[in-house]
Amino acid sequence: MRQVILDTETTGLEVGKGHRIIEIGCIELIERRASGRRFHRYLNPQRTVDEGARAVHGISDEFLADKPRFAEVAAEFLQFVEGAELVIHNATFDLAFLDAELALVDPGLGRMTDHTSVLDTLALAREKYPGQRISLDALCKRLNIDNRHRELHGAMLDAQLLADVYLAMSGGQGDLGLLNAPLAAATAHVGQRPVSDSPLRVRRANALEQAAHETRLQAIDKASKGHCLWRA
Repeated sequence: MRQVILDTETTGLEVGKGHRIIEIGCIELIERRASGRRFHRYLNPQRTVDEGARAVHGISDEFLADKPRFAEVAAEFLQFVEGAELVIHNATFDLAFLDAELALVDPGLGRMTDHTSVLDTLALAREKYPGQRISLDALCKRLNIDNRHRELHGAMLDAQLLADVYLAMSGGQGDLGLLNAPLAAATAHVGQRPVSDSPLRVRRANALEQAAHETRLQAIDKASKGHCLWRA
């Protein structure tokens, strides 16, 4: 499964009042592991940033003045996310802004959901923790994810925190070091023929490997409160 963790920063809160995207941050996951591929751009919104928004993310008009417009990166952005499942916290907000940006470039580009599916971690958190605070900061605290370096919001920083939150919240694996584990080398060869046609060797796990496997299953059991799929 290919997923893209996505976050944006904007000039203000209401897309209906002409506010625009000023930063996009994306992190690609393949089978719940970081692939190393990212998409990060600051954008010139061709309008001023509201004071309230600037207080949240700290991005000034002067900083954005020489940055590309969304139209200049739209094709590259769509190519990056095409066919993936987008993982967004409060997806309604980000999708509204992205849809508006696409419409300004070319109405024929359609909406984001014409290119991707979407998983909203806000809805996931609301279902998992009913009646509890479910902001990204609150979820970091609940799931023991260190966000002390987050003095201001930022699309790439928030995407990284959301990746950790999503993995922990959706299976207990965010705390098990899987996000930073190297992507299996076989992933790089999808669609290519095997180097050799000789039969595959079957290598049985030895006692030490079986013990290490059992230790990992126990950790997953603990983190997921007894919902380890390997034991099903």
